[in-house]
Amino acid sequence: MSSTGQDASGEAAAQEKGQETAQETVAETADGTAEDAVLKRARERAQVQAEANEYRQAYRRDKAKSQTVGNMVFALVICLVVAAFLIIVTWRPKEEKVRAVEYTAQLQDARKAASWVRGPEPMPSGWTATSVEFRAPQQEPMTWHLGVVTNEKKYVGLEQSNVTTGKFVSDELGRTSDDGTATVAGVTWQRKVLLDRKGENALILVGSGTTTIVTGNAGYPALETFASVLR
Repeated sequence: MSSTGQDASGEAAAQEKGQETAQETVAETADGTAEDAVLKRARERAQVQAEANEYRQAYRRDKAKSQTVGNMVFALVICLVVAAFLIIVTWRPKEEKVRAVEYTAQLQDARKAASWVRGPEPMPSGWTATSVEFRAPQQEPMTWHLGVVTNEKKYVGLEQSNVTTGKFVSDELGRTSDDGTATVAGVTWQRKVLLDRKGENALILVGSGTTTIVTGNAGYPALETFASVLR
């Protein structure tokens, strides 16, 4: 064979080998690109899965926390309801205990020193004497006090003195305003509203060297009842 033929044959072989090399390179590139795409998709799927897992875990934590708070609130409400029920069932209004005093002996002693001293005879039913005091002649001015609690737990007080000026009245009652009169057992008493004591009134009788006051928060009917039994 001539050298020209050998050169042509060698060139053709070289070209064929170059083409095979190029094809292999393209194939390798294609394989690399495909592998990268697969890896990318795998990473994306892994990321999506991780985010989904994190969301589910956060949801479970929030739900558990919400349930815990809800259970605490529910338990608190139950406790309050039970406590309120027990209070309602067991509560009883606390009544003030009236401390009674014996006054008749002091009343008799006071009458020996001052004939104008008066007391309830008899005491209205259900009423209780709670305080008594007599200031003797050497303790001028002479005064007699008797405090009473009615059957409706209201207060009625008897204040007497041998002072007939307005000073005794003002000392005992403070500021007052006229509120008409009341006739008790044929005797006319002056009605007064106590301006310095809310809800309190008084009956005042001045005469024969004596001032007699019946006062308290029991209302005029009770004050008149008390005045009617004074002897």
